[in-house]
Parts: sequence; structure tokens; C-alpha cells
Amino acid sequence: MTSPSATEIAFGVAGWSYPDWKGYVYNPGEKDALGFVARHVDMIEINSTFYRPPEARLSASWVQRTAFRPGFFFSAKLHQEITHQGLLEEGMKKAFREGLAPLVEAGRLHQVLAQFRYDFRDHQTARELLSGIADFARDWVDVVVEVRHVSWQEPEALQFLAGLGVSVANLDYPMSRDSFNLPVCRVGDHGYFRLHGRNRKAWFDKEAGRGETYNYFYTLKELSEIKDRVVKIAKARKSMTVVGNNHYQGKELGNILQLKSLVTGQKVPVPERLLEHYPELAEIAEPPPPDSSQEGRYVGTLF
Repeated sequence: MTSPSATEIAFGVAGWSYPDWKGYVYNPGEKDALGFVARHVDMIEINSTFYRPPEARLSASWVQRTAFRPGFFFSAKLHQEITHQGLLEEGMKKAFREGLAPLVEAGRLHQVLAQFRYDFRDHQTARELLSGIADFARDWVDVVVEVRHVSWQEPEALQFLAGLGVSVANLDYPMSRDSFNLPVCRVGDHGYFRLHGRNRKAWFDKEAGRGETYNYFYTLKELSEIKDRVVKIAKARKSMTVVGNNHYQGKELGNILQLKSLVTGQKVPVPERLLEHYPELAEIAEPPPPDSSQEGRYVGTLF
């Protein structure tokens, strides 16, 4: 983590276990992908909870496998049943609270992320759902809301969101005429910035697979522009988290490491496999340790 201003900035990625990361981020036989990725980032956004409720036994294992990083933390996406179907039922709330309890008790869960669809616009039903989410999480975890419809950037809508005590995510993503497009949004105590990539053609193509949708590698010029936004958003916030989500073939990790280097002005550890596939990362990579010739070793170390 780094703090170029008064606010500490954490850099992380969405997920850690993708089939297309094998050979790109870590070796195909890597036994602990979470532990490997945690050596290179400050936090991880848990993707799996969007598709299935969390399990306490898994949460406990995530705490154990990242114990070597005292300041490391997670955020967790709320289940799609809540955000995409609008169902906030007692069973799901109970499953989330109990399933994430080991992370909460260890001080490792900083936020839950409510990511909504493009067509989730500001209206009474939407406000009731958001109010329910805020009430559900209020006494145990902070809430970050990702809204993508332009109606939410109206002053009255932003005031409503601020009144809930949630933080609104800032986004870099392909936009349409109706997209939420504020370059700097400071609603809430905690800054949260997500990079989805800019693969516009695939993003708006319903036939495109998830891999292609997030198949985008940011240029240094684009990352420099994002850096300026991040620094502005971070001012006067209790915390600032930046998450790469352009995950195909490890691109999110490569870009988030580049962004961290841009913000800090320092070189960073880069996984050996990632450096092989994205040689431009050599400019920001720490020099390899003397025994880096061993297969599977890291380029640099955080300790």
C-alpha cells in the first residue's frame, strides 16, 4: 500500500483463480493461487460470492493463506440474486454474514461490493433495495455501490446514496449515452475505483464471452490518466482501494502493478510468468533475486 497523500491507497485485483491465468500469472501446477497472488497485491476482491454464497470454511482458509501479509484484506461482491434480481431475502443475508464471518473476525474484510447492471436506474424500487442492503451491512461491514446508469449521477440521487452511508465506486469502463460517467465521485468515506478495461466491442456484445469482455491491456498513457483520477478521489477519504477487473490472461494484475508503480514512483514485484507474456512490465519490475533462475520464483519480493 502507499499514501502519496494523507490517504493510504491499496492496489488489488478481482479474483485469483482463473483457468487462463495458468502459465500467464503462475505455473500450471501452482498449489496455492491465492497465496501466490497475495504476494503481489494489497487486497483481492472476491468474485465467487457473486455466483454462490460464501462458506465459512473457505473464508477461514483465505485468512490462513494470507496470514503472511498482516495488512492484506478482501472485499466481496454481493450475490447476483441481490443485485441483479433484486431479492434481498433473509436466507441469503444469513448465508453472507455467516459465510464471511471468519474474514470479519480477522479484520480482513473491508467492504462488500454491490455491483448493479446498466439498466438499474434511479427509481423507488431501486432505492428500497439499496436501503435494504445498507441496513443489512451497516453494523458489520462497509458497502460500496457500483451503479452504471446515468440517472444515479443526478445531485438528488447522489444525495440519497450519501444519506445511506455507502460509498459509490468510480469506474473506468466502456460507456454509452446512458452510462454513469462522473470522472470523480466522492460519495462515501471510502474511495473505490474499478478498472474493467476498454474493450468496447465485446462489452456491448451479448454474444461475447466473459474472457473476451475483459480482454484489454491498458496503455501507459491510459493508466497515467487513471492515476490522476485515483489521486483526486483519494483526497480526504478514510481509505482508497483500486481494483483491476480486466482479468483475461492476467492483464488486470499487470496493469494494477503498472498503476501502483505510477502512483508510488517505485518499482514493484512482478510474477515471472506475467513478465514473460507482458515484457513491457520490465520497466516497473524490481530486479530479480540472485536465485530467480529457479522455475516458479517471483521477480522481486514484498518483504
